[in-house]
Amino acid sequence: MASDQENSQDANAPDDTSEKEITRGITIMKSIIRDRDKAVTYNVNWNADNQLIGSNAAKLASYIGTLVRMHIPITATRWSNKELGSAKDKIWTEILRSFNIEDTTIRKKYILQLAGKRHRGWRTFLTNKYLKDKENFFVEYDPEYPVKYAIFITEEEWVAFVAQRRDENFKKVSATNRERASNPTYAYKKGRLGYARLEEKILDETKSDATSLPPHVLWKEARVGKDGTVRDDVQHIYDECETLSQSISTAEDQENRSVLSRALNVPEYPGRVRGKGHGCTPTSLYKNPRRRNPSNQEVMETLQALQAQVLQLQKDNERYRCMEKCSSQLKETSEKASINCQNKFPEGISSCQLYLSSPTYRLVGKGKVHNTSGDLLHHRPLPDGHLKVSVDVVLDKDALLPIPDIVSETTLLRDAIGSFVAWPLDLIFIDDETPTKPASKDKGILRHNESVASQKEVFAQGSQQLSQKIGSRQKNKRDLPVTYLPKKGAFVPRYQISLETLVDSSDMATAGAIRLLDMEEDIFGYSCTETIGKEDLEHIFRHQELGVGVIHTYIRFLYDNFMRGNDQLSNRFRFVSSSLVNKALICREPDSCREYLVKRFMASSTNNLYLWPYNSGCHWLLLAIDPLKEVVYFLNSIDGEWTNYPDMKQLVDTSIKVFRSQRQARVPRTKSSNITWIKVQCPLQRNGIDCGYFVMRFMREIINMNQIEIPITYFDEYKCAHYTRLQLEQIKEELCQYFIEKRLISI
Repeated sequence: MASDQENSQDANAPDDTSEKEITRGITIMKSIIRDRDKAVTYNVNWNADNQLIGSNAAKLASYIGTLVRMHIPITATRWSNKELGSAKDKIWTEILRSFNIEDTTIRKKYILQLAGKRHRGWRTFLTNKYLKDKENFFVEYDPEYPVKYAIFITEEEWVAFVAQRRDENFKKVSATNRERASNPTYAYKKGRLGYARLEEKILDETKSDATSLPPHVLWKEARVGKDGTVRDDVQHIYDECETLSQSISTAEDQENRSVLSRALNVPEYPGRVRGKGHGCTPTSLYKNPRRRNPSNQEVMETLQALQAQVLQLQKDNERYRCMEKCSSQLKETSEKASINCQNKFPEGISSCQLYLSSPTYRLVGKGKVHNTSGDLLHHRPLPDGHLKVSVDVVLDKDALLPIPDIVSETTLLRDAIGSFVAWPLDLIFIDDETPTKPASKDKGILRHNESVASQKEVFAQGSQQLSQKIGSRQKNKRDLPVTYLPKKGAFVPRYQISLETLVDSSDMATAGAIRLLDMEEDIFGYSCTETIGKEDLEHIFRHQELGVGVIHTYIRFLYDNFMRGNDQLSNRFRFVSSSLVNKALICREPDSCREYLVKRFMASSTNNLYLWPYNSGCHWLLLAIDPLKEVVYFLNSIDGEWTNYPDMKQLVDTSIKVFRSQRQARVPRTKSSNITWIKVQCPLQRNGIDCGYFVMRFMREIINMNQIEIPITYFDEYKCAHYTRLQLEQIKEELCQYFIEKRLISI
């Protein structure tokens, strides 16, 4: 029995391989190390797809294998393990010492991915040589420690490695992979040459001016044997690729499956291009990354944005229904009237009284009627039978607007002070007229005692009267006017009055007159000239919606009076031009908008806050962007969400990501798409006019606080629910004073 057991043990013993041991020594690339000590480095080349080519490509690949065996333990099962970070950095540093390679993120990524392939190949080599028999099955006995590779592998590492490879789960995976690779349908026949060097060889032999070859051409050439013959099935795939390439555009090839994958009828894998080899990605081949499937978080964000849009549409629908109902009622009332109301109004702007007919016929407020041809209300045509009216004084605090303002979502008359609304013709009376009771009413006119006007109402009346009085007094004078005080203690817009008098006495009083204001390069990142027209000044005087010219002029005021000569403020705060980035340009020229933003961000070396007044087409809001911290502060005076402006948000997010890439910033993968948007609880407007004035005051307060970070609840020093009319008048006074001091308007 003992003899039988011994014979049995001898039969299972491994074959004596001492004589069959390969005579080749261990590859450690001593020549590279000797040259490194002599300060000799090797040049390497890269093709158009960012793949390694050239005479030193093979030498670098072999040297990478040596470094991997020296620094990476064979027990490392996952190349992405963070514990290998220091070892990978050592490999990269050693390569930079011997090879002339740009120290960039894209080059380092390529080299370390290649190192990962070498590590997997090294572990596979050890498994096949020492843990498997001739039939490629795992041996049952304990394999000997490979003394030949003792400089790379310790005995403890070897024991752990053997245990890993004998794990049943690994054996199942290994068997599956072995079966799949044992009989490939289209066998690769170029050995260690690789697709990149094969492409280089073909281009050199054909002396072609092309920089790269289509994937299916390389795929076919890689399956041509030494005798030069092409198998019929390989040729068939190639012919089918040629046919498909004539009918499928590059964009479709990029967005879906490539031509080669279609012909082979196999799935496309992310991050690789079939038939191009290691290092070629959709980004490098198509110069634009393929669209990936959105993450769960992105799907939820999109869903929330859609839900918000649906809710907004439902609100708009309800408002429009309310408008139609009110318009229908007012139309019936108007049709019953026996006079043509519009003919009784003088052309231009006139003071008026505002009445309502329901539930009782009564005086509810005072204002000014604008009877001008082709006049619009918030960029929309006026309803039939209505005129544009600015509200100055409210006499009935519970009075409803005849037609709700869909822009500011205003329904009460008291919330429309200082703004424009549509009012029925037959309910407007010029101040010198006496309204009469309609024939259909059998009750007397219900009158209310006029309440005491607030500070902003006093100004709304006094400002117009004051301007008229001074204009008549100074008609034949060229001096700045002496301020007339309408009421003791009331706010007097001295500079507005002065500027309006100057405008009336200069060529700016004529239509089409303009003034030019130079904008230095430090303000927007480029030199430009801002045009100011008479209508821009009229918007300030009449407290109307502001255009980009006024907003940019105020930015120039902030730069001259706060930032010029103050290195701390000028280095901390920057501005983005609303002329180069706005709603219309984002939709029409998104690439130019992105390029401008990225260039603007790249101009800073420290933390900066970029103030961008954004015009959505009919509304101003402010974005304060910190590109280094990747934080966007959203200040909207109508309490809207940034999801209501998807084009704007996408542009900002994309620009920050491009900026991140250009400055080669390292961002954790879990945070690579998480740009922080913060909705600041800023003061809110109560009409559809003040958004531009609010944005100007936001910018002033942010710069005045001299803080990069804006609190979510806004600054305590300026925290309030709404800005008063006086606070907005202060901004207008600064603007008018700046116009006068810059001598933009002269008599």
